[in-house]
Parts: sequence; structure tokens; C-alpha cells
Amino acid sequence: MLTLCGFAGSNYYNKVKFALLEKNIAFTEELVWVGQTDPACSPLGKVPYIKTPQGSLCESAVIMEFIEDQYPQNPLLPRDPLAAAKVRELVTFLELHLELVVRNLYPEAFFGGKVGDSAKEKISAQLEKNVAAFAQLAQFSPYMAGDSLSLADCAAVVHLPLVSSATKIIYGRDFLADLPVRDYLKRMGERPALQQVNADRKANTELMMARMKAKS
Repeated sequence: MLTLCGFAGSNYYNKVKFALLEKNIAFTEELVWVGQTDPACSPLGKVPYIKTPQGSLCESAVIMEFIEDQYPQNPLLPRDPLAAAKVRELVTFLELHLELVVRNLYPEAFFGGKVGDSAKEKISAQLEKNVAAFAQLAQFSPYMAGDSLSLADCAAVVHLPLVSSATKIIYGRDFLADLPVRDYLKRMGERPALQQVNADRKANTELMMARMKAKS
């Protein structure tokens, strides 16, 4: 039995969880907060990581590839090599060029911290450029990479809402407003797997905020 370790307030945890649910893979969940991770499973102390009968794996991108190779049912990568590479290309844009950039705004957007004005200007310029590039790749027809659910959707459904929320809070406008993201997320939100992920995320986020408040 595969065990997914981490917490449901994490978008990268939820990326893996959504894939597991969509592929109908049996798994259990182990609640592990940052600071409580097993160093043998996650040397950098990051979540998520998984435990399998054969051993553990960390880094969500690696975990997703393992899941796809180990459990071929309900595939989330096309068989055609170029089509599969295009899916991976989208995942890279979503995570490296969108989420990782906007992540620098999270301290002020979500956790009561402060981001300097010069940093905000730099992030804004980078996001403008990266969102325009992403728009050239994303299809939304009806899925991120075309007509089939893929690993790109697993990333998109957890990262795009954060990009929208953080930019609206910090800059007063949604940097994704010109893309059909809202309709896409509404369609995806009709999937039972994502409904479960979102419900668990909401409950865990409330628990996480209560823990942070108790520590402050």
C-alpha cells in the first residue's frame, strides 16, 4: 500500500493526491507537518513524500512520474513521446515559471508577513512575462494539454488558484484574468476527485492556521 505523507494545505501534496484519486490507486495518508518530516524519506524536510513497499520517494515531480510508471491504469501522460513532453512542458511552466515566482508573495498574501516594494515590482514584471508565455502553451480545450486529463491538470488545479489569489491580494488584480482559468477551474471542480481534494484542503488549512496562531 502506498502512503502519501504531508498535509492537505500544501498545493504540491494535493497535486499528487489528485493524481492518485483520478487513477483509482489505493493509498493511505499520513499527516506530516513541515518540521516533522522523516529525514530518511525527505532529506530536505519537504512535503510531500511517499512510502512504498519498495522504499520512499520525495519531490512531487518524481513522485508523479513514479505513479505513472507503476500504475498504468487511467494514464495521465499520452503515449506519444512528443505529446507526453508537451504535458511535461506545461507542468514546468506552471511550477517553475508561475507558482515558484508567485510563491515569493505568499508571506504577505497569506501569512501576515511583508514583501518589499522592490521585490513586488520585480515579481510583477516576471509574472507578466511568464503568464504571457504560458498562455501560448495552455489549451484549456477542455483540459490543460488538450482533450485528455493529464499531469498538467494535476498541477494546474492546485497552482492556478494560488496565482490568482496572491496577485489579487498584492496587486489588486488577477494576473490570470485574461485566460479562461475561471471556467477551467469550474469544470475541473465538478470532478469528484477534486471536490475531495478541495474539501480536505479547506479543513487542513483551518487546522494549519490554528496551529500557527497557537504558536504565535
